[in-house]
This record gives sequence, C-alpha cells and structure tokens, in this order.
Amino acid sequence: MLKEAISAAECVSLQLSQDVGHYAELGRKLRSTNFNTTLTVARGSSDHAANYCAYLIMARMGRVVASLPMSLVTLYKSPLVTRDTLTIAISQSGQSPDVIEPIRYFRDGGATTVALVNDIDSPLATAAEWAMPLHAGKELSVAATKSFITSLVASARLVAQWQNDPELTEGLAALPEALAIGARADWSAALEVLAPARNIMVVGRGISFPVALESALKFKETSALQAEAFSGAEIKHGPMALIEDGYPLLIFATRGPTQASLVQLATEMRGRGARVLLAAPLDVAERDLTLPVAATPDLDPIVAVQAFYVMAARLAEARGMDPDRPRHLSKVTRTN
Repeated sequence: MLKEAISAAECVSLQLSQDVGHYAELGRKLRSTNFNTTLTVARGSSDHAANYCAYLIMARMGRVVASLPMSLVTLYKSPLVTRDTLTIAISQSGQSPDVIEPIRYFRDGGATTVALVNDIDSPLATAAEWAMPLHAGKELSVAATKSFITSLVASARLVAQWQNDPELTEGLAALPEALAIGARADWSAALEVLAPARNIMVVGRGISFPVALESALKFKETSALQAEAFSGAEIKHGPMALIEDGYPLLIFATRGPTQASLVQLATEMRGRGARVLLAAPLDVAERDLTLPVAATPDLDPIVAVQAFYVMAARLAEARGMDPDRPRHLSKVTRTN
C-alpha cells in the first residue's frame, strides 16, 4: 500500500501524457450535448471519486449530479428514462456486474456513457461509449490508493475539457510535483493519536468531503478502526453527541469557501474535549497536520489524500496490521 501510494505521482504523470486527444474529443461531445440528467455509477473508493467528480461538475458546469442506486437497474428492473442523460462510471477493475449493467442499460437507451477505468480491457470499458483509462498500472494492495488518485485526476480532466478551462488544465499539469511533495508530508502527529484509538470521526465539507469519505473507509479497511465521515455542516445535527474527552476527529480543511467554517469547527470541538487533528495548509495557524496544496483549490483534495494515504499505511503497521491484506476483503469485489 505504501509503495503504491507513493507511486501515484508517476502514475498521474503518465496519465496526463496519454489520451490528450481523446479527452479533447470527449470535451467537445459534452459541450455540444444537452443533458437533462447526470448520474455517477460506482462503489467503494470509486464512489468517493465519483463524489468528487460530481462536485466539480455541479460547481463548474451548473449541472445537478446524482449517484445512481444501481439496484434500480440490477434488481428492481425499474424503467428509468435514459434519453439526454450523461452517465459516468468509475472503477478500478471494471468487473463488478452492478457497475457494468447500468452502463449497458443507459447506453442502450441512448445516454452518453463514460467509464473512468483502470483496466481498459474490462467489461466496463467495453460497455461504455467512452472508455478513459486511469493508467494507474496493476494495483496489488487490496486497499486502493494510486487508482483512487488517478480516478480523481481523470475526473478533473473530464471537467476541464468539458468546461474548456485552461487554468484547470494547467493546474493538472502541475499535479505530479504537488503529489511528490504530499507523499513527504510529516503526519507523525496523527500516528500518536490514532495508534491506540478505537474510533474516529472524519470531517470535510464541499470539495474536501470526498476525502473524508475515502479516509474513513481506509481507516476501517487497513486499521480496523471504526470511522465515520461527516460533512462539517452535519456535526451539530446529531453526531456531536458522540464527542467526549479524547474523542479523535480528523478534519480536512482544504482551501475554498468551506475552510473557515471547518477551522472554526475544530476550535469548537476542542472546547468540547475532542482530540482534534486539523489538516490544513501552512497559512492556517491552528493546524495540527500540514496539507499540501495544488495549483488551484479544486485540485487540493488530490494532494490531500496523497498525504493521508502515506500516514494510513504507517498507522496500520503501528496497529499491528497488514494494510495490503485486510481481513475479509479481496481486491476485486463483484456485487449485483
């Protein structure tokens, strides 16, 4: 896991050098098509990447995006309207039937279908009209790291071409260097807090919320640490009742409109006795962990999760666990 996480910068550099014309062609297709509905189709870490993709599309393109409950197609056989729909699937393996079948269903119904997939020879890649390879290479660890990061990058490339935004495209070009810096971030302070922990709440908001979701999953997968992810706006709607002296909170305060509220939340939760780990950029004096930054705030979650992954791999080892072989889990998950 650690080796693969650190290799993400190389994988992203490779991806950015490939399929340039294909992304440009997809961007032209998206700009010339009117969509009434935009859907994402994914599970697990890929669904967290889809959450990031959806946020970029809604924030930059003004299109409302929903996550498709796949069982509507696979089990309920619901007669969904597919015309004028953009459907984006994200998957590392491209093997799970409950991701493949909806893409086939929507494509057969006339929708524009896109697969961001690591295995370009997979059934998912074949099922989609547009198959965009992640170029993460073979991932041996059960816990996805480099494939998640390359999924985020592919999502941002899709939106950059759709929007035809040179600033976002230039920011993507600078990502490999930012990821290399992120892999060297010193998060040892988190190990001291989390090695003996029994549970944790992971918090983000807006563009950083997908990182909170992914981090909570990785805590469960690799460290058997009970973790829940919440938006910073939701904490006072019930989850705050869990806070007691020493309760750990990891808060991702990336740059942007939500940062100030997350920093304020960290201060308030400290006052209630929580053991807060505030991850924020260098200019936030209250931070406990330093977040690396990208060329533009919308890309900050990509380098933030890079720093987290390195810490998560070391945390699993500190807790006496093998992060590459989580119990009960396998690399490819097939659900219907």
